[in-house]
Amino acid sequence: MDTESTYSGYSHYSGHSKKAHRQGEKSRDRHKSPRSKDGSRSEKSVTIQTPPAEPLLGNDASRAEEGQDDNWGETTTAITGTSEHSISQEDIARISKDLEDSVGLDCKRYLGLTVAAVLGLLVFLTPIAFILLPQILWRDDLEPCGTVCEGLFISVAFKLLILLIGTWALFFRQPKADIPRVFVFRALLLVLIFLFVFSYWLFYGVRILDSKDTNYQGIVQYAVSLVDALLFIHYLAIVLLELRQLQPMFTVKVVRSTDGESRYYSLGHLSIQRAALVVLENYYKDFTVYNPALLTASKSRAAKHMAGLKVYNVDGPGNNASGQSRAMIAAAARRRDSSHNELYYEEADHERRVKKRRARLVVAVEEAFTHIKRLQAEEQQKAPGEMMDPREAAQAIFPSMARALQKYLRTTRQQQYHSMESILQHLSFCITNNMTPKAFLERYLNPGPTLQYDRDRWFSKQWTLVSEEAVTSGLQDGIVFVLKCLDFSLVVNVKKIPFIKLSEEFIDPKSHKFVLRLQSETSV
Repeated sequence: MDTESTYSGYSHYSGHSKKAHRQGEKSRDRHKSPRSKDGSRSEKSVTIQTPPAEPLLGNDASRAEEGQDDNWGETTTAITGTSEHSISQEDIARISKDLEDSVGLDCKRYLGLTVAAVLGLLVFLTPIAFILLPQILWRDDLEPCGTVCEGLFISVAFKLLILLIGTWALFFRQPKADIPRVFVFRALLLVLIFLFVFSYWLFYGVRILDSKDTNYQGIVQYAVSLVDALLFIHYLAIVLLELRQLQPMFTVKVVRSTDGESRYYSLGHLSIQRAALVVLENYYKDFTVYNPALLTASKSRAAKHMAGLKVYNVDGPGNNASGQSRAMIAAAARRRDSSHNELYYEEADHERRVKKRRARLVVAVEEAFTHIKRLQAEEQQKAPGEMMDPREAAQAIFPSMARALQKYLRTTRQQQYHSMESILQHLSFCITNNMTPKAFLERYLNPGPTLQYDRDRWFSKQWTLVSEEAVTSGLQDGIVFVLKCLDFSLVVNVKKIPFIKLSEEFIDPKSHKFVLRLQSETSV
């Protein structure tokens, strides 16, 4: 750690007790924060609480364990004074609540799947039972089954096969998420199917089983009518579950609460919970990954301005209150007048450093890829046993670009999203597919969507839906609901697409006639 970071860390702990100050040197260096109270924004003062995974800029212990390159971890980012393995009572309560919620959701999911499976099995076995029961119970009394009756057997078999495939495709799909409430239309369809099959069984028991009807062709025709009705119910399910929501009826604006990034989406007739699910699916692929390190600059700047305001009352408490208020207002006004200049030069300096380090990174990567291309041309002349695989080639050229990539990621505050192993894997992937240096740098020069990064780098995995309306109710104009996760939230505002009145106006093609007017002064 350089002199600036050491001085910043010691000034951070200057107000601690003597007992804490007498702790071991190694423990103090490990837990010190390189961000001082004066809000310094230098490169060495950036402090990020990383997730429990292999960091890009790991500490000395992790670097020794993983065998990282010496240049890669040369300027290590220090962890804040709170250990990343510490846990509070709130964390314990939240973890226990998450476990209870997960257990409840799993039970609800498997219960619904079990009920649907049992009902589906009952539906498919009912027509077969209608046909087989008379053959088992009073076979000798049945009338002979003619050609038409035997043809109905083929019809029932193929219709049941089509119904089985359609039911599997529509209902038995891998769930994408756990929603807080039951899907209303699906529950209504299950109730409708149950009542329908129960009615058929009731009629079958009263009119056929009790009387032991001998007209076997009529019994088979009764089973065929049941299968036909089930096919119509399946068509109704397709309309309600799939086709109804395809026509766009609403436009939703999704705003991330921390940085204000927003997107617009068009939705059809959906319930609030299903609309929230669609929003989250689009969030992971459209929104840039949430980076809390980008928000620390504005917070530190605001804290610095507030800390700079100090008013002393030499006349004692209770005296000259109006003068003290005027002095406070005047000091705040002067501070406000000069803060925009500080922000302007601060952002200009940051952009200059980013452009400078980006240029260094681009040059370093281009030189490294040129080197690996030269190695490939030379290796083709050697024996097959001496050829390099993509992993070895990536490890060979990585040290030449590691320092430039490290500094760029630290400057743009992306280091917590890229571990050394992930960069090596991406580099070997680019080498394998003969990709250019520009294609390799695309992931690091511009922050990508959340799906681009590993799951353990995400800051949003479990969401909570907050709505004043019932989550099973449909979308309406003006509805606002919030999707909350641990560090931020998504505010969704629903607007109905306006009714558009389009009129037609006919233009006669013969009316397109023009005359060239020439003035006497105009030379032709």
